[in-house]
Amino acid sequence: MNTMDRKYRGMIGGMPSLADAVAAGPVVLDGGLSTELESRGHDVSSALWSARLLRDDPAAIVAAHAAFAAAGAQVATTASYQATVEGFAAVGVDADVARRLIASSVALAREGQGTGWVAGSVGPYGAMLADGSEYTGGYVAEMDVAALRAFHRPRMELLAQAGADVLACETAPAAAEAEALLLTAQELGVPVWLSLTTVVDAAGLARTRRGELAADVFAMAADVAEVVAVGVNCTAPDAVRPAVLAAAASGKPVVAYPNSGEAWDATARRWAGSPGVAADDAVAWTTAGARLVGGCCRVRPADVAAIRMMIR
Repeated sequence: MNTMDRKYRGMIGGMPSLADAVAAGPVVLDGGLSTELESRGHDVSSALWSARLLRDDPAAIVAAHAAFAAAGAQVATTASYQATVEGFAAVGVDADVARRLIASSVALAREGQGTGWVAGSVGPYGAMLADGSEYTGGYVAEMDVAALRAFHRPRMELLAQAGADVLACETAPAAAEAEALLLTAQELGVPVWLSLTTVVDAAGLARTRRGELAADVFAMAADVAEVVAVGVNCTAPDAVRPAVLAAAASGKPVVAYPNSGEAWDATARRWAGSPGVAADDAVAWTTAGARLVGGCCRVRPADVAAIRMMIR
């Protein structure tokens, strides 16, 4: 099945497309894959983050996916957020090997998930830099949309060709990166969700980390057929509802999977605060329009189980 065929993936082996499932009701996402791996004793402190284990311990990734599936997650998000040819090259991994590792993330997620869907994680350019800049978007001052498209396309194509049901274009901190991801999705003809990382301004409105109104960014996706949902991730739980409302105004289904609200120390490469997310918050998000709901960094299988119980 080529990438164009996957654009409108229908019933395969009894599974509806993710878009059809979302139309029928809320779908539960997984949580923080790296958090789960770390909790199991794996070192995710390197610049490759969880992507290191694609090479060093793929079975650990399968086990982490399985833990979320057992908790009720219906979507497994691949360990490719920080997996790029450039990032692997920095630690001496050959480009061909890097491409195979990126593609393998889909099969590992499928194995761990069992039933359900696989979302190919497409992290922002800042994730490859491994300096925390996905939370500022500062690099867009030097990288235009064309450069960002050139960066994102190879991985997006690899994940689609490997069989991902949807590409999770996530943690986008700026309008320029969102535009690049949307244009690339259209070019490849593959289903995606677009998820921003946002903050709330003094007026209570959701904005990208670069300060643009999130509603304006979501509006760019309104007429893009490849987009199955827009929303927010890696955002503090108390900032989710304004982003969900802004996303819903686009007319697209909404995705919401916040982090635990802790702060990431990019220098020390560790989180500060207490992990977890309040499951009853998920009810407020679905009431506001979210249809794909889960967690991001520091959200564990137990949190996902509680979210599933609350919204289903």
